[in-house]
Amino acid sequence: MELKRVVITGLGALTPIGNNVDEFWEGLITGKSGAAPITKFDASKFKTQFACEIKGFDIKDHIDRKEARKLDEFSQYAMVSSSEAMEDSGLMESQPNVDRIGVIWGSGIGGLKTFQDECMNFADGDGTPRFNPFFIPKMIADIAAGHISIKYGLRGPNYVTVSACASATNAMIDAFNYIRLGKVDAVVTGGSEAAVNESGIGGFNALRALSTSNDTPQTASRPFDKDRNGFVLGEGSGALIFEEYEHAKKRGAKIYAEVIGGGMSGDAYHMTAPHPDGIGARNTMISALDDANLAPTDIDYVNVHGTSTPLGDIAEVKAIQAVFGEHAYNINISSTKSMTGHLLGAAGAIEAIACVKAVQEDIIPPTINHTTDDEELDNKLNFTFNKAQKRTVNIAMSNTFGFGGHNTTVIIKKYIG
Repeated sequence: MELKRVVITGLGALTPIGNNVDEFWEGLITGKSGAAPITKFDASKFKTQFACEIKGFDIKDHIDRKEARKLDEFSQYAMVSSSEAMEDSGLMESQPNVDRIGVIWGSGIGGLKTFQDECMNFADGDGTPRFNPFFIPKMIADIAAGHISIKYGLRGPNYVTVSACASATNAMIDAFNYIRLGKVDAVVTGGSEAAVNESGIGGFNALRALSTSNDTPQTASRPFDKDRNGFVLGEGSGALIFEEYEHAKKRGAKIYAEVIGGGMSGDAYHMTAPHPDGIGARNTMISALDDANLAPTDIDYVNVHGTSTPLGDIAEVKAIQAVFGEHAYNINISSTKSMTGHLLGAAGAIEAIACVKAVQEDIIPPTINHTTDDEELDNKLNFTFNKAQKRTVNIAMSNTFGFGGHNTTVIIKKYIG
């Protein structure tokens, strides 16, 4: 069968460096760090005392206070970014067939704060079970998609993908496939996460995954730098409206870019560590290229997973060199996590938005905080260190990998009609 074309007609972002898409993009191209001491709780006894929190955000500016109390922060963030994307797209103004519009969202953890608070309240009590009636619907990861669909009356496919830090990209690939197979006309997709709390920081500290550079939080996320010592936890949400090309064209929609391929793979290696040779990362990039019917030489920019962990950065670079060969020296590579921190299940969504803007504006956002080359990496590669670079970006690739060996890649192309 002939596959449909899939385009992106709306964007929404709520991030540690900007509370909408324009602010987010400005933060990226100016090299803004979102890391700072934690304000959400007293972190003085934790090994890591900083994170990339959302700033200057009040949910009451977006959702009625009574309704907001029924939502965990990860769902609140989903509602805000999806609202921006839907308004941006103008999709509902065209009176579409809502039976053919879905919501496919991503979250690696879901309502962690809700779960933590309810359990702590019970433990601090007299043993009498007094739980919030919204405990379960606030906590479950799938509820974000449910709330978005309820708000807009969307009755197409509706679910949340859960694959750790690959969750949002998994969601986008599913959305892409549903549309190009002709099963739906449009999908609200992306991801959200809200893990900057005692359980999130404490849990990742126990794994020794987080940076502990408490004296210099703004420069702690330093992918590919010799002195990197772990990732910086972030929070937020990204939303994209994926739409079938003819459907978008018929209603006169603004088109940002085209989605042309997706790949997925498993490491089958370790619970939390990547395969040291980057085999899973290599396979997902190859799968995405095959899906898009592209040669490696067609790629201009790779927004890497690049979390700033000692093992992960090396494995991903090995994978890139295995896939791209000599062309690896011609592409721009950057990790926007150096600015936003790691948004876990939402990472793929905001990084896809970064790729959309890169192909639209022909600007590569940088990898900030680089001071010292790592001799274990090939430093002849263009990691776009410290400053954004202008270049023609026709096709961009975004990688996201997750605990459990989940690897995903999505490919975004400049829209030319």
